[in-house]
Amino acid sequence: MDRLFPRRDDAKVSHVPAAGTAELATAILEDILSSLSRNSRIVGPRNPMVGGHKDAIWRYPDNGYFWTDSFFTGELWLAYMITGQSEFRNFARMRVTHLERLLHTPLWLSHDLGFLYSLSAVADYKLTRSSEARRLALQAADALRARFNWAGNYLLAWTADGQSPEHAAKVQAKMIIDSVQNLPLLLWAHEETGIESYRDVALRHADSLAQHIVRPDFSTYHTFDFDPATGKPVGGKTWQGRADESCWSRGQAWAIHGFAQLAEITGELRFHQLAAKLADHALDQLGSDPVPVWDYRLPEGAERFKDSSAGSITSAGLFTIADIYQRTGDVGRADRYRKAALWMLQGLRENHDLTRDLAAQGLLSGGASDVPRAERSGERYLTDAMLPYGDYYYFEAVLRALGHREFFWH
Repeated sequence: MDRLFPRRDDAKVSHVPAAGTAELATAILEDILSSLSRNSRIVGPRNPMVGGHKDAIWRYPDNGYFWTDSFFTGELWLAYMITGQSEFRNFARMRVTHLERLLHTPLWLSHDLGFLYSLSAVADYKLTRSSEARRLALQAADALRARFNWAGNYLLAWTADGQSPEHAAKVQAKMIIDSVQNLPLLLWAHEETGIESYRDVALRHADSLAQHIVRPDFSTYHTFDFDPATGKPVGGKTWQGRADESCWSRGQAWAIHGFAQLAEITGELRFHQLAAKLADHALDQLGSDPVPVWDYRLPEGAERFKDSSAGSITSAGLFTIADIYQRTGDVGRADRYRKAALWMLQGLRENHDLTRDLAAQGLLSGGASDVPRAERSGERYLTDAMLPYGDYYYFEAVLRALGHREFFWH
């Protein structure tokens, strides 16, 4: 196995941010903490889903659950990690009952278990050593591992709802690029228990994503279908992008951050090389604009909605890629990716930052939640919204800019 560096416990090198980076990131950090302190009292135990582009007020799931449920919680745990202030920990723990209920509601289970429990239960355990949090996180890892299809070597993305044959036909043999972000839950469970199947499933799925969802030019499909009977590959599809052969920018961002994070956790060279090539493709599409449009392959005349969430996820991923290059001694490449990450972070700060707006409940405007759905339904707020995942990765990117390397993913 080609390894990048010693295991984290043995690694001694950590980059020190340049003065300009530290100044920008420190200013954003102070504003983020102020925003969270104000708004945690408003949000309470609820889980933000999307924020209106006109009123900057959070909306919450109608049915009590959505895949975004732990991103605000993740922000609270980041704030507790940085400040040690118990109010952030206490607000984060208000979701424990909800997390229990989720694991006992089969139709709510999906590949998103990693998002949901890495940023809540794993975070709690890593920061406080709560045995209850550890139990919840391992139970979630078990549920995620159980979604693995051994014939096709992939984690099933979604669960058929039992109501619509059309929905079942679309989701019963599908994997999704977002799922690369959920694999750290399995790798954490492996480190915590020593049970090899957690790691085996995570790496098999990661390799399937690299083989089928990543195209030869290092753009990405959003989803990929398999034959439900044989597990054989069928082809790439989109769910939220412009077209099957387009390149949904948030999907590309998930891939950049996700494979960089896998490299960080496992030390395996192939994941870092892939993350860098995925990043290069995205940077080529950006041109001179640091904030991505919602799809990198829009046809002439299509409305070019921005997606600040794709920007924050990509920025955090670029900082991770840079940090790995730094630790392996490739200072030139480290500097290149760090400058790109900072450029994107600066673009978010200048164009979409809401932290100094005392009426805004989130951190970033300009998130393209679901453009195809907005076009079908007329729900225009889905094209320019506050998004809790965009906010979480904005916070993470800021901390990575300041040299932090320990997060809840590993």
